[in-house]
Amino acid sequence: MQPDLLITQLQDKNEKAFRRIYEMYSENVLGIIQTIVRDAELAEEVMQDVFIKVWNNATSYDASKGRFFTWILNIARNAAIDKTRSKAYKNKKQNHQASFFVDILEAKDSFVAKVDAIGIKKYIGKLKPVCKEIIELIFFKGYTHKETAEALTMPLGTVKTRNRNCIKELRAALNLT
Repeated sequence: MQPDLLITQLQDKNEKAFRRIYEMYSENVLGIIQTIVRDAELAEEVMQDVFIKVWNNATSYDASKGRFFTWILNIARNAAIDKTRSKAYKNKKQNHQASFFVDILEAKDSFVAKVDAIGIKKYIGKLKPVCKEIIELIFFKGYTHKETAEALTMPLGTVKTRNRNCIKELRAALNLT
């Protein structure tokens, strides 16, 4: 089937044309979305939203402004970026599941593997208050350095330096240096 005819049929709300377009482009769309959101399940959800937008907005496609494939990829890219900027996405990234920490604790090359999770809290408790805050935000809540700097109202470079120094202190306390 001619691509132009397929697009025209999609714009006329032909379900077979939509199915064919989905078959043609879904793999590439999913790849773009996964690259941005870095979560397979979430990428599938965003991809469904993208194809709903393609269905609902097909009449807004203008061949004189670019290729149909590029139009779909732009919708996918924008939807994925919007998802990563959403409050729900940020909260999900900051509030990791328990299995995330179990994997860290069980990793053989992790310094945390040398003590149990309760034991590490005891050592963190002995650190300076600023170290406790930084480690709590970065390692236990999943904040980025930038988000930590904003939460603690201190310069980004200061957060990075203090984080490095705090980790050195923690390793020394655990006799890992």
